[in-house]
Amino acid sequence: MDDQGCPRCKTTKYRNPSLKLMVNVCGHTLCENCVDMLFVRGSGNCVQCDTPLRKSNFRLQLFEDPAIDKEVEIRKKVLKIYNKRDFDFASLSEYNDYLEQVEEIVFNLTNNVEVESTKQMMEQYQRENRDIIQRNKAKLTREQEELEELLLLEQQDSQQRRLETLQEEQRQLQAKRKSKQALLDELENSQLPASILLAQHKDRAVQLETQIEKQKQSVKPATIFSTGILKGQTVSLAPVAHIEEVLYKYQSLHIETFGPPVPELEQLDRIGYLNHVRTATPQDLAGGYTSGLACHRALQDAFSGLFPSLI
Repeated sequence: MDDQGCPRCKTTKYRNPSLKLMVNVCGHTLCENCVDMLFVRGSGNCVQCDTPLRKSNFRLQLFEDPAIDKEVEIRKKVLKIYNKRDFDFASLSEYNDYLEQVEEIVFNLTNNVEVESTKQMMEQYQRENRDIIQRNKAKLTREQEELEELLLLEQQDSQQRRLETLQEEQRQLQAKRKSKQALLDELENSQLPASILLAQHKDRAVQLETQIEKQKQSVKPATIFSTGILKGQTVSLAPVAHIEEVLYKYQSLHIETFGPPVPELEQLDRIGYLNHVRTATPQDLAGGYTSGLACHRALQDAFSGLFPSLI
């Protein structure tokens, strides 16, 4: 992070920790002072790629790599045009092809690959799908407004709870101070022994702490999440209905080889087939290879199709 710096004045974050780097649409950075100096008229060219730029398009660099800032900005602009949802397509395959096309456009504009043809394709798509773009933009705006309202309600509820908690803490602190002052007054004016007064004060302190704990437990929790889901919903504890099903029974796989029957895997050693097969090494056994399995597969291949008249 300390190696980041302005390519024009060569100031780095190591020498100036408060340095603010700005980035524009071309993806190259300049410090805030150089932007004010070079773009005093509101526009100018990039000092690295000579791209015409506007001062109003400069924004604070958020990522260590300015190319990421460039991609984020390009992706925002592309998604304002390519704003279709999955339910706008007849199948998932078409939606995936659409997403792949969007990613290809972002890649081309970010890496300066076929920029002109990509922009022309975007303009053509925008003309052909103007109604859908406006409809989805309005729908997205409504969803954002609803989400912002829920977030605002949750924030207000949180602030109200925080204020109530602070007020309750202040009341508790005042009650403790009054109790301590009352003890001092009793020790000064009362004729009772100090031990009795201290015991009475201790009992009152315990009662006060018990009352405070009860008040803490009775604090009303939040009633809704920002997603709109209510908190504290009652859950049915009724037992799940049991469904009678027929248990699965395994049946060995029968393969029609159209040839003589293949000996079982357990019979190969007794018959003598394994005498002509390489013995498995410990490394082979660790990988799952066994001599019997390899021999059995070879016999299946050899015996298959020997009776062509049955095929």
